[in-house]
Amino acid sequence: MLVRMLVALVSGGLLAASFEPLTWWWVTPFCVAGLAVSVAGLTPRRAWWPALVFAVAFYFPHIVWMRAVSTGAWLALAGIEALFYAALGPVLVVLMRHRAWPLWGAGAWALAETVRSSWPFSGMPWGRLGFGVMDTPVAPALAYVGATGVGFGLALASFCLAAALLRLRAGTRTTATGARAPATGPRAVVAPLATVVVLVALTGLAAVFPVRLAVSGQATVAAVQPDVPGAGNDILAGFREVTASTVRETVALAAAVDAGQVPRPDLVLWPENSTAVDPFADAETNAGIRRASEAIGVPVVVGAIVDGGPGEVLNQGLVWEPGDRTAEDVTERYTKRHPVPYGEYIPARDLLEDLGVPIGNFGDLALIPRDMVAGERTTPLQVAGIAMADAICFDVGYDDVLHDQVLGGAELLAVQTSNATFIATDQVDQQFAITRARAVEAGRWLVVASTNGITGVIAPDGSVVAEVPRRSTATLLEEVDLVEGVTPGVRVGRYAGWGALALTAAGLALGLRAGRRRVPGTMEEHDPTSPAPPHPS
Repeated sequence: MLVRMLVALVSGGLLAASFEPLTWWWVTPFCVAGLAVSVAGLTPRRAWWPALVFAVAFYFPHIVWMRAVSTGAWLALAGIEALFYAALGPVLVVLMRHRAWPLWGAGAWALAETVRSSWPFSGMPWGRLGFGVMDTPVAPALAYVGATGVGFGLALASFCLAAALLRLRAGTRTTATGARAPATGPRAVVAPLATVVVLVALTGLAAVFPVRLAVSGQATVAAVQPDVPGAGNDILAGFREVTASTVRETVALAAAVDAGQVPRPDLVLWPENSTAVDPFADAETNAGIRRASEAIGVPVVVGAIVDGGPGEVLNQGLVWEPGDRTAEDVTERYTKRHPVPYGEYIPARDLLEDLGVPIGNFGDLALIPRDMVAGERTTPLQVAGIAMADAICFDVGYDDVLHDQVLGGAELLAVQTSNATFIATDQVDQQFAITRARAVEAGRWLVVASTNGITGVIAPDGSVVAEVPRRSTATLLEEVDLVEGVTPGVRVGRYAGWGALALTAAGLALGLRAGRRRVPGTMEEHDPTSPAPPHPS
């Protein structure tokens, strides 16, 4: 068991290293295979422990940046997410009772990623295998099978490697005793290794023949990064300066346009929290936005915190046209669909208060006096005649946000984000990698506006066309293509979770039917004094 624990520890830690900042992407298949090797042959009850070690070694380092919020938030969130990977251990043990277990195991891995990305509360999508493939040969496959499909494929290849290793090991062991084991040894590894070869070949075809959608036009887009004063990690401490800086940048862009130095953009994208107070209730903020929009003469997509009623607040992208003044004037809005629990709202606040729980006495919870309400919009914004899909900050990690809007006809993708809290951490790079993956998956240009990093323009192949360094003030102005049509990856994404559930259920049914029959190469624990189990047919 100590050896199994060590294998799990190293595998989980290296999987964390496959993501930003190290991006050791080539270790991914061996890490996931390591999980399978560490639990192979154990009883489901004992398989929990190596899987838990794997989970802790992976997820705690992966989101260590959550300590920027609080150590308690990091421990709680990482602990909850680790439980999903820990649960894979017992599940894999049951699935391994069937010869085709790598297929069922890949379904279980994809299912775990899907469920934990939406539950409990709004879930946490960070750490999905499909988000760790940028700048690798696997990235083009995102447009064909989506992030969930890529994660399934990587898990399948990984478990095939594990199956080959376990069967080869079992074959070596039985040969030493003179026994024949038809399902072990060199011949038995042909099928799983052949599957790996097929997956590599399909990945190569996706790279040679990438998905290309029809271009319906072009647009010139500006994205503003205003920076955050001071240390850059507390946007609320200097929120008025953030708004003033954003206004100044937009007015300066308008002056350059009027002087003939640069073309006039079709729209201007401001970041999330470009105003941290309701622009319809705060006269100073309202005047600044009007001055900027009238100077540039085109719609400005403002990232704003808007009052939502008693005890509620909305995180919105407002399409502010020149001349708009009131809430009634601004009709096109996107509201963040996945607020962060215990960061932007307190789940079951009313119930806790009815039970007499003093929320205001619980440290950081006292900083959330109002709950952020989730939005429901699934159609793209109409901005200057362009159908633009919007996502706000962590929204970009959830499949439904951009998928729904792309299926609704979005021609361009946009992400408004405020990474100020995490500006000195690796969260910024991880989110930008997820954002690039979404551009590939949807086959569209994507524009990011951040308060102080990373603002950028991303092409449909995931390449970064333009980028503003962290902790700087600048405006990007780029011409992008408008795209129509839907990639297979977006279409598959709608049903991938259900497919993973079906595969897992089928595998569990077959595994439970097989009972505790030993599959060669899984090193299943048994009483050495009992009769040898029959070889599976």
